[in-house]
Amino acid sequence: MTRRIDAYSLRLFVSTARAGSIVRGAELEHIAPSALSRRITDLEHAFGTALFVRSPRGIALTDAGRLVLARGERIDEDLQSLVREVQLEGGEMRGTVRLYANMSAVIGFLPERLRAFMAAHPRVEVSLHEEDTRDVIRACLDDRADVGVGVETPVPAGLDAWRFALDPLQVVLPVGHALTRRKTLAFAELLAHPLIGIHRGGALDRGLHERAQALQQSFTPAVWVSSFDAVCRMVEAGLGIAVVPQSAAAAYAGSPRFVRRPLAEPWAQRELHLYALRKTPRPRPVAALIDALRD
Repeated sequence: MTRRIDAYSLRLFVSTARAGSIVRGAELEHIAPSALSRRITDLEHAFGTALFVRSPRGIALTDAGRLVLARGERIDEDLQSLVREVQLEGGEMRGTVRLYANMSAVIGFLPERLRAFMAAHPRVEVSLHEEDTRDVIRACLDDRADVGVGVETPVPAGLDAWRFALDPLQVVLPVGHALTRRKTLAFAELLAHPLIGIHRGGALDRGLHERAQALQQSFTPAVWVSSFDAVCRMVEAGLGIAVVPQSAAAAYAGSPRFVRRPLAEPWAQRELHLYALRKTPRPRPVAALIDALRD
């Protein structure tokens, strides 16, 4: 049976061999000479052979002792290096966090919060992927994403969720449109006008289809595009009106060429949430990013 080799006893042996004396080795390691002597004796028992020749004139290494010294020095150096690396990890955070986020989070809220986080943690890299909310949730569940940002949705088992931001839906209209005379707009009113659709099959598109069906009407955009800036360009050209998150409206429809109106529906008060696979403990960079992004 292999006997246990104590790393501390090995370090004491190395120090004693270098010092050439049990007394001087004990002084270097701040241990009583008798305790050090017992440790070396235990180490010799573990190896099954003498490591020192002891005499009234002092100690001398045996052949086995010289072998243990050479290997022991390398082992001790590796252990000390490991200690330094672990202490460095504990002191300065570093690593890569995989962040999946939906389009409105990417254009509306993430940039400034990520800038602050990365300034505070320069050794942490954030790998950002833009996805629809449904794919954000799936990436978190599959452990392809460390953190996800998407529209509030019932949380599947195994996921944790936190509030990220309020991002209500607004109506974007071209200047001069008949509906611009109203301060707020009901969804049913919009369905009587040409509409611009965004990201067919995405979370916003699915939600608007469901709300139209609840009114026993259909949501049938005249034009479909895949980005919020394209939506606003179509509105500017007079091709229709659009329902977009406030973050997108602020980013792309903030000029005098557009009119923005609140969508007067309870469900229009849309929230974005953070999602992460439940883990205990979480990696420090992941936990830090969640704390930095939470509203």
